[in-house]
Amino acid sequence: MTEQLENKKIAILATDGFEQSELDAPKRAYIAERAEVDIISIDSQRSIRGWAETKWGDMFEVDRCVPEAKAADYDALLIPGGLFNPDKMRQSADALEFVRNFATAGKPIAAICHGPWVLINADLVNGRRMTSYPSIRRDLENAGATWVDEEVVTDDGLITSRSPDDMEAFLRATIAGFRDAQGVRGSRAAP
Repeated sequence: MTEQLENKKIAILATDGFEQSELDAPKRAYIAERAEVDIISIDSQRSIRGWAETKWGDMFEVDRCVPEAKAADYDALLIPGGLFNPDKMRQSADALEFVRNFATAGKPIAAICHGPWVLINADLVNGRRMTSYPSIRRDLENAGATWVDEEVVTDDGLITSRSPDDMEAFLRATIAGFRDAQGVRGSRAAP
């Protein structure tokens, strides 16, 4: 433990069906680096269930629901993937506003796997260099992003990664990005 995230407060935006390893591994790593981590959900439920590769996984306690949470209370945001989680999040006006508030405040945002779907609907990908799970490549390109097949990509405070297979690189990039608090500056015009 190097305490790189001491005094940082990180929000993880998730609901039922998040890829369990994409929430659990980062949460553990951030806490090991001395960050305070809250799970924020779109529902008022007390817990949410992960998706563990091919079946339902463990339950995780929710700290706040989106309408109660404020981006101003956090230093960084993580959006885990899975199919169900980002698909539900990208349909929630409250969740999209929460994400946009991080960008407006210049706070770093990380998304892994299908998590960039939320960034598309929050209008934060135009002109960005990004990666994701390969199946949403076209979605990102259609929204104006330049998609690359790399384990992790950082573009002006926006950190993206392909899948749990890239977790080690993703954790290194998010810990460094969250520590340095180089935030997203909103969507850019396409070149």
